[in-house]
Amino acid sequence: MKRNTWQREAVRQALGTSEGFVSAQALYSALRDTGSPIGLATVYRALSDLAVEGEADSLQQEGESLYRACTPHTHHHHLICRNCGLTVEIEADAVESWAASVAAQHGFTQPSHVVDVFGLCAACSRG
Repeated sequence: MKRNTWQREAVRQALGTSEGFVSAQALYSALRDTGSPIGLATVYRALSDLAVEGEADSLQQEGESLYRACTPHTHHHHLICRNCGLTVEIEADAVESWAASVAAQHGFTQPSHVVDVFGLCAACSRG
């Protein structure tokens, strides 16, 4: 069930202005810094809903869920810098073909997958 409340819209907008992936705690702090009365539990719930509905990407890093705004209903993959969090959406046609092939070999249909490649971006590799 999609809940379009002012809180959800505030979370969506704050996420859209964040660079890279961000934790619920960090987003909550940013919202509070702007004077928003939004609660932490509401931020968690809104981020979870946005991820389920395809409006946010989520990943686990060191046991914490991180979120990033994305284009809804598009399948994509990421390169993510382990140091600074820079995130780049990438095409991965070979992965798409491989996933479909492996699924078919085992009698599976409608395969889905998530691919996040972690490394160091060019700036962090130099430093």
